Amino acid sequence: MAAMLREVIAQVLFIRGSGLLEAARPRRALAYLTLAARLASGNAGYFSAAALAASKAGDTDAAVRHCERALQLQPQLEPAHDLLFNLFLHGEPSLRVLERIHRHLKPRTYVEIGIETGRSLQLAAPETLALGVDPQPQLRIVPGPNVRVFAEPSDEFFARRDVRAEFGGLPVDLALIDGLHHFEYALRDFMNLERLCTPQSTILLDDCFPHDRRTAERERFNGFWSGDVWKVVVLLKKYRPDLSVHTVAAPPTGMCVVRNLDPNSRFIADNLQRLVDEFTKLDYGYLEKQRGKKLNLFPNDWERIRSLLGT
Repeated sequence: MAAMLREVIAQVLFIRGSGLLEAARPRRALAYLTLAARLASGNAGYFSAAALAASKAGDTDAAVRHCERALQLQPQLEPAHDLLFNLFLHGEPSLRVLERIHRHLKPRTYVEIGIETGRSLQLAAPETLALGVDPQPQLRIVPGPNVRVFAEPSDEFFARRDVRAEFGGLPVDLALIDGLHHFEYALRDFMNLERLCTPQSTILLDDCFPHDRRTAERERFNGFWSGDVWKVVVLLKKYRPDLSVHTVAAPPTGMCVVRNLDPNSRFIADNLQRLVDEFTKLDYGYLEKQRGKKLNLFPNDWERIRSLLGT
């Protein structure tokens, strides 16, 4: 009987809150809808409505929290997915941003970790010397004459190959890390690439702004999956303040632009296991509040992105 009464009260609160939301009174609506969701804690729709009210009221943290709860209850709930996207990410997709970066920087050399079908690798200009690394490439294109593909894990690639020699003695001008989606692999890739760069080079990390807990887990999720690469951003912010680190708000999961590189830095190499141990313990819940600030979210506006590139 008590459970039924709670459901009835929750429905009344939901109706009242929905009416206030339609009347453009989101702050008052949020109070009613939050209480409705609390009373009917298994109703994903109530949490989704509370998330919308929170978003319209300007409370992004509450909107994220309610969206996450709604998706835990009903993973395919489209309104909650759409709201999470719109809270943070906007504008051109990351592949288009990558294309713009290539055209703007005109890198002499390019390394891509995790090429998969080769869709992003083909964005390199014909005159760019490009190396693609993937243990199981599934190329749907024929690589150009200046592109070499190495079908091996990135750790083996960096251990066995003289990358500068592959580039005729040139440093790495531009690199993209889009590999296994586990932060420790991405961190090692960053470490290995930075030593091959110059202070004017650029390293990009894909999938640095996770959508929700489920797609940010270490176990692969069917669908777009970012894993826990976001931890690399947090780590670099904490331990490498000398770097310029910005996560462009490009759908579907952001793209981090790292500049001001130091090829002589030994910090990550000298502390690698300690860093992996520390950030393995960092739970996704860390992002529940101030997600944008913690991941240095940057507007997905090309003119502003150009300013990050230093040219």
